[in-house]
Amino acid sequence: MTARGPATFFLDRDGTVNVKAPDGQYVCAPEELRLLPGAAAAIRHLNRHGRRVVVVTNQRGVALGLMSRADLESVEKHLAELLWAEGAYVDAYYACIHHRGECDCRKPAPGLLLTAAREIPGVSLGDAVMIGDSESDVRAGRAAGCATVRLAPPGTPSAADHVLTDLRTAVETLMRGDR
Repeated sequence: MTARGPATFFLDRDGTVNVKAPDGQYVCAPEELRLLPGAAAAIRHLNRHGRRVVVVTNQRGVALGLMSRADLESVEKHLAELLWAEGAYVDAYYACIHHRGECDCRKPAPGLLLTAAREIPGVSLGDAVMIGDSESDVRAGRAAGCATVRLAPPGTPSAADHVLTDLRTAVETLMRGDR
């Protein structure tokens, strides 16, 4: 990690940046996407400090036929618009659209992070953190060689390096250099 936090922040999408749909449901249309409180400010802080922000998300709703790739792209575009309106942006967006067991990109596999590290110049997984709201995010980050943060209530059992309540708190903690 750099002196003041990682150079690259891998973020899960649903439950980390935006409100997660109820179990078994998916954010399938732009109007269903709502940012979590403080998420845009946290990403804006990272942008202003020269950190890369890469969203890595499982979007099985495509494989299930609940939405198309075009629907997913519309949701991604809307996320970009919502963030831009708050002075923030994401550098890259990687999504696994496969059923479980069909690929090596679906978290907890590290494929999305490994692909991003190959495709984005200057990304070093050893100088990166994976932040997400589930243990599959933590396992993907660990498998890729990143530091990890699980967003969950205090005391939640986790293999993550940190368990913190929200993205803003995670960014503040990591940018202070707390490990």
